[in-house]
Amino acid sequence: MSPAAPRLSAKEALVLDLLCDQPGLYGLQLVEASSGALKRGTVYVTLGRMEDKGYVLSRVDEDAPEHGGLPRRRYEPTPLGRRLQGALTALALALRPETAR
Repeated sequence: MSPAAPRLSAKEALVLDLLCDQPGLYGLQLVEASSGALKRGTVYVTLGRMEDKGYVLSRVDEDAPEHGGLPRRRYEPTPLGRRLQGALTALALALRPETAR
């Protein structure tokens, strides 16, 4: 029996793409960078699920919040997350339709 392939929703794949391109983003920066594909109400649930799966890590920002409130968390892909993103990109390229020559 072969091992189960990692499961990744479309939102998780988008978060991983964004974080591999720009590690260290805050949740709301991910929402902004997604051009509307991610929403404020679900980005942190998605990030938490990805952290549980071992695809991203979070750390509390050392800087104090500008306007008070809670410290912000920065997110980065783990080595597993980077490998998964690379494998998904390679798979997508390998499976794209061939163009007429």
